[in-house]
Amino acid sequence: MDLASRLSRHPSRRGDMLFRWLAKASGLLILVLLGVIAAFLIMQALPAFQSNKANFFTTLTWDPDQSGVFGIAALAFGSVLSSLIALVIGVPIAIGVALYISQYAPRAIARPLGYVIDLLAAVPSVVFGLWGLIWLVPNLIPLSEFLNRYFGWIPLFASTNQTYGKSMFAAGVVLAVMILPIVAALCREVFIQTPSEHIEAAFALGATRWEMVRMAVLPYGRSGMISAVVLGFGRAVGETIAVALVLSASNVITFRILDPAGATIAANIANKFGDAGAAGRSALIASGLVLFAITLVVNFGARAIVRRGTKEAKA
Repeated sequence: MDLASRLSRHPSRRGDMLFRWLAKASGLLILVLLGVIAAFLIMQALPAFQSNKANFFTTLTWDPDQSGVFGIAALAFGSVLSSLIALVIGVPIAIGVALYISQYAPRAIARPLGYVIDLLAAVPSVVFGLWGLIWLVPNLIPLSEFLNRYFGWIPLFASTNQTYGKSMFAAGVVLAVMILPIVAALCREVFIQTPSEHIEAAFALGATRWEMVRMAVLPYGRSGMISAVVLGFGRAVGETIAVALVLSASNVITFRILDPAGATIAANIANKFGDAGAAGRSALIASGLVLFAITLVVNFGARAIVRRGTKEAKA
């Protein structure tokens, strides 16, 4: 009896059933872990919410142990702003690197370059932070002066007192370097999976290589690029040590990214958890709960965008 006959006679073999249940259990385990983490954060954050003398979501001050007044407004704003700066700088470079490796570079160059990009993801965050503090921050001062001098009419590049250094801009650049290998690696793998029929059809129609990339590769990899951007955002918004080293922490809300001001949730937790009292630790865990919620909202939003794009492509 051949293999096809045996498979048709025994469609529900023990191995298939075992694998199916293991896969289902693994998926449920992820949901259980997320629920446990959320429950832990909520339980630990409740004392802070109950003892807070101000609005947690709109207050800029962070002083839970002394005055009992603290809020997440400036920290959440800084986390999102620094992550957006990182995406604006890092994502185009990462997509360009992925396109070069997958569509332009010869095999002898593409393979080593891919290894080098992947190795960047293994560098510890403290190394990036030290590099940013010692080398990047001083060398960004001339660029910051240039941006303020010629583009200061844009509020984003305006400086209040022409004092540059440990700014939100520096934090965004460091985060851009940190998310680049993640976004580039995912986009590269997606671009490589583009069906050869699509590529050959584009060339058959007389398209140049860039036109082929624009008409065949990028549309096919749209959902993968969105997923890569979301993972990059999650990497950036949760970074602690690197941001703490290159950002002059101050609880203010400002769009002037060249000024030495701003703070993030993750960096604030890293800086203050060791010296915090009971109320302070509960408040920091409450801020971690907000960070957890931000990442969930971003991931669900990205999933909705990908699902909508898939439906439109099928239609």
